[in-house]
Amino acid sequence: MSDPLNETPAPADPGLAARVRIILVGTQHPGNIGAAARALKTMGLSQLVLVAPEKPLDDDAYRRSAGAEDVLDAAPIHATLAEAVADCRLVLGCTARSRRVQLEQLEPDQAAQRLLAAAPEGPVALVFGRERTGLTNEELQLCHASVHIPSDPAFSSLNLAAAVQVLAYEVRLAMLAAAPAAPAAPRPDELPATHEQVEGFFAQLAETLEEIDFHKGRAPDSAMRKLRRLFLRSELTVNEVRLLRGILADAQRMARIATGRLSP
Repeated sequence: MSDPLNETPAPADPGLAARVRIILVGTQHPGNIGAAARALKTMGLSQLVLVAPEKPLDDDAYRRSAGAEDVLDAAPIHATLAEAVADCRLVLGCTARSRRVQLEQLEPDQAAQRLLAAAPEGPVALVFGRERTGLTNEELQLCHASVHIPSDPAFSSLNLAAAVQVLAYEVRLAMLAAAPAAPAAPRPDELPATHEQVEGFFAQLAETLEEIDFHKGRAPDSAMRKLRRLFLRSELTVNEVRLLRGILADAQRMARIATGRLSP
């Protein structure tokens, strides 16, 4: 039986993560693209897609990516959002305020779960709009639902990269929750004992039973067969064999002292 206290989450499924696209539409500041790339990579995501950025990637973008340069280098650039999501099974648009376009509105965790539920069928996308104006109504019409980060209404404006980080984090949590728990690697002394180690224990056990006169003249074969079955059922580990052999060694020492074969 596995011990839940000795289990660690399995790594998020890289195949699933590769189907989640983060699309930035009309980004005005290249540095924000770099910061968004960093946000993705920290959460195990890599599919960054750019739609009609106002300026090309520059030194500021690469500097702010802080190690996620590979995400920037691999990011395709599309002329329109329709082109970027043409093969997507689910498209969710991030918006800070209600629009005339009536869309189902999801919380970030709900959006992440919806994305991962659809991802096995094909690519899915989270779409972020321009820093100042967000997504247009026409762009939102291309989305199946909207996502709203419930920030403080008194100060609701989020930096683009910060909004990407929030959603990427929720996607990461959803991926980890979907992955089965993987047992932690056992220590070497917790591994099953080898056949040679177990047989060494049985040989010492037989010697010890003789030395303490356990059989009292009876044939030892029957008792040893029963003891072998008992210990083989328990699937002894390396550490357990070591412990049992230590007990036997002390019993042998005491038997030899008792019979005068060994000085105290």
